[in-house]
Amino acid sequence: MSLHDDAALVLKEYQGSGDQPELCQVFLDHLAAHPDGMWKACGAGHLTASALVVDPERGRVLLTLHRKLGMWLQMGGHCEPGDPTLAAAALREATEESGVPGLTLRPGGPARLDRHPIPAPCHWHLDVQYLAVAPPGAVTAISDESLDLRWFGYDEVAEVADASVVRLAEAARAAFGPAR
Repeated sequence: MSLHDDAALVLKEYQGSGDQPELCQVFLDHLAAHPDGMWKACGAGHLTASALVVDPERGRVLLTLHRKLGMWLQMGGHCEPGDPTLAAAALREATEESGVPGLTLRPGGPARLDRHPIPAPCHWHLDVQYLAVAPPGAVTAISDESLDLRWFGYDEVAEVADASVVRLAEAARAAFGPAR
């Protein structure tokens, strides 16, 4: 199965609420119209894969201060030809950008979807967002794409991040509950 086909299947199975079903259809329509819709070279936009690293025991999430954007974000980025699945791309990105070995994705598929504009020549990132669970005692390492990595309590995310990241942190809290 191609990465394009895997992404379409993941999106067809996605069970979001609120505005998510309509946004999911936008993603599916994009893939149907663009055979290259998984790749950065697609001028109409492309799917990206991200994962919010969660420490459910402590009720916190790991954010990266993105080097180019200067914003606190979840780990994530572009799919690569060697990624067998969208979930694998999200896990690869989370591992690379956090430096944390042994991350696992929360079962059940993506937590959220987000569509945001980016500068030309490409115009949209269609981000499929997962939740990655950090192993106990996880040690982070800053990648070349980051200025900083920092753990934030669920309630602290709104102080540093944009609405998309806040919604993703809320999804993490809903999935894992308060600190244990």
